[in-house]
Amino acid sequence: MERELPPPDAMHHPIRRARPLRVALHAALTIALLAPAGRGLGASPAPPAPAPFALQASSRTKARAKTQTKRPARRTTRRTRSRAATPVASIAWTSPNGLPALTSDLSGMISTKIRSGRFGVMVASLTRGDTLFAQNAGEMMQPASTMKLFSTAVALDRFGPEHSFSTDVLRDAPLGGDGTITGSIYLRADGDPSMSARFYHDPNLPMATLARSVAAAGVKRVTGDLVFDATAFDDRRIPDGWKSTYLGAAYAARVSALSLNENIVWVVVQPAGKQAAVTLEPASTTIPVRSKVRLVGGRGGRIIARRAADGGIDVSGSIGSSSGPLRYSLVVDDPALFTAGALRAALQAAGVTVDGAIKAGKTPANAEKVASLASPPLSRIVSEMNRESINIVAELLFRDAARASAADVGTAETGLANLRDFMQKKVEADPQQIRVSDGSGLSTLDFMTPRAMIHLLGYAHKGPWSSAFHGSLPVAGESELLRRRMRATPAQGNLHAKTGTTNDVVSLAGYVTARNGEILAFSFIYNGSDRWNAKATIDAMGATLANFVRE
Repeated sequence: MERELPPPDAMHHPIRRARPLRVALHAALTIALLAPAGRGLGASPAPPAPAPFALQASSRTKARAKTQTKRPARRTTRRTRSRAATPVASIAWTSPNGLPALTSDLSGMISTKIRSGRFGVMVASLTRGDTLFAQNAGEMMQPASTMKLFSTAVALDRFGPEHSFSTDVLRDAPLGGDGTITGSIYLRADGDPSMSARFYHDPNLPMATLARSVAAAGVKRVTGDLVFDATAFDDRRIPDGWKSTYLGAAYAARVSALSLNENIVWVVVQPAGKQAAVTLEPASTTIPVRSKVRLVGGRGGRIIARRAADGGIDVSGSIGSSSGPLRYSLVVDDPALFTAGALRAALQAAGVTVDGAIKAGKTPANAEKVASLASPPLSRIVSEMNRESINIVAELLFRDAARASAADVGTAETGLANLRDFMQKKVEADPQQIRVSDGSGLSTLDFMTPRAMIHLLGYAHKGPWSSAFHGSLPVAGESELLRRRMRATPAQGNLHAKTGTTNDVVSLAGYVTARNGEILAFSFIYNGSDRWNAKATIDAMGATLANFVRE
């Protein structure tokens, strides 16, 4: 997802392809950014709204700063009424020399550039171990997607960067010489968030790979049922505090230990001879599809896909006989059932027959493993999660980290308990400075202090999994959700951080190297409705930190 909280359109969900090489290069670049030359990794009606702000160098940057060039506005023509262009004011990033200048500059930006809402800000030097700036640092505030940094940390701390999750198929009866299991098979979940097109390129590939492994083990027929076991997590699919208006959107996909394709199903419509063919990606036998799509002349088309009360999908509309495939996405209501149906479809394609039904259940303790599907290493998973801000991945990792053993159940409550235990025992911070109901930051019940974030960033910087943590963060002006931010400022190619955006929150938390080589950790949280100006203020503060030098 390009944005963490896009418009709630359940029909459109672009999937970004995995980039393993870029992940490795990104991590290496991040480490290089943190080590300056010659230094190691040290330690009533509202009043009229002001115009949004853009970054611009102030006179204090002098010759060192690049001049930012405005791109001419693109001319558009519309038949409906036109809207006059809003002039864009600017927030100047500065070049503070010494702590008094830094305090003055940041205080001025926070207090004068937004018309409503409030900021919580804290900046600390990880090189010298002192606090450089703090305002409302102890106030509980909504963090939005910067919450994902906590989910990243507890997962890396619990499992290590090289950990792989394993989704298994097991049997409760012997495999006969003719390839028959006179019993049932079990699809046991391990909370793997990676079984998607983002990591496998093809959404059918995870279950197809697992099914081929089952066939390769000699299985040809199962006389019993296909039982799916998602008991690694509780059965609450929607965390507390998720707004009902979110629930049709891909960024609010349901949560389950057995998840496939980020719990999104694609409805694919394309011309096939004299009719319109409608299929699902990934294919699943547990979601019936009923089509009334008409084939017409020409190109393009208009398709409507709706979920029905029986769990199926009703598709209507028309598609041109010369059209390419039309693709729409829907949120899956029951991810575990959907995934089990995808495995059954893949088994059929691999030549394995299951005579019985698909149903939920618990894997017997004495069941024998038939095949397994291992995830990519955790370091790659958290890189995709943080760089693209994928909520469902954060939800799974938050619950995974709470499972100290296979017998433990991952829930939002055990996730919070585990996080607070981590903050108290490892980070040595006040665990009561964080109170959350999910692992992604989407819940309106999530609160934390900027100080808690700084403590986390300080611990993560020196931890054994530091390179994986740093490498998961977008770089200002260059990558993912920070690609278009802080360009042509001292933060470009330097600052790397996690973004956060909802209707009422703008946040940014991460690291930047100051002009004198100090590594700084920062947490900027804005809660309020003036998001455009808050975002520009945050970007100006980030660039100012990159240009800071002690006297």
